[in-house]
This record gives sequence, C-alpha cells and structure tokens, in this order.
Amino acid sequence: MITGVNHITLSVTDLLRSMEFYQNLGAKLHVSWQSGAYLSLGDLWLCLSLHHNPKSSINTESDHSHLALNIEAKDFRSYCDKIAALNIQYWKQNTSEGDSLYILDPDRHKLEIHVGSLQSRLESLKANPYKRLTWYPDDEWT
Repeated sequence: MITGVNHITLSVTDLLRSMEFYQNLGAKLHVSWQSGAYLSLGDLWLCLSLHHNPKSSINTESDHSHLALNIEAKDFRSYCDKIAALNIQYWKQNTSEGDSLYILDPDRHKLEIHVGSLQSRLESLKANPYKRLTWYPDDEWT
C-alpha cells in the first residue's frame, strides 16, 4: 500500500537561512510563506517549517520534522483502519490539502501517510493561499 517517500518536512529556526542553504545545494524554490517553504531536489519534495520557539531545543513537541510516505487515495481509508487496529499512536491531526495520517513509530519518529504530491499542494495554494504566500517566477506552477 505504501508506494514510497512523499516528502520530507524539516523544522528550521531561520527560514531565510534554510531556504538559501537548500537552494545552494541545488533545490528549486517553489513557494514560501511566513512560516515555511516548499522546495524540490529532483523528485524529492522538501518542506521547511519554521520552528516557533527557536530558543528551545528543536527536539520538542512543536518540532514538525517528519518523513511522509506516499499512499494512493483508493488505499487510504483501509490503511487508516489497519493503523487503528494496530493501536498506533498519532502525533498530529491533518490540517492541510490531501488526506494524511500522522503516526509515531516505536522510537517516536514522526511519520505521515499522505495522499497527494507537491504538484497537488501547489495547485491547492492557488485557491487557498497561505498567509504571505510568495510564488517564485521561474516556477511552472504559478
């Protein structure tokens, strides 16, 4: 049912510094907003999420760093049932585009099971933009 990596989200303490760092590594910047950015490195979707308490250790409950795994829409509901039957702990409720299930592994690594793609997320931002959303001119999704 899981078909691969969907995206990686990293909590960062300085959004502009992190955007520049990943762009210097070759990432393409698609959009940014007051608390995050979407970039891509080849086929990898990278989300930077501003850590809201930069004075504290980034390994706190407010750390949104996680690995998202891809699942097809047709498999999502049955997969949710399977996770519920296994009594796996959740760490967050979904508030963004696409169906998502946020779970913890036995070592408390944060995982997301996600239906959607960078392209579907960018399309959804056209209709429902994040606060202070900036599109970058060379992006084919603008």
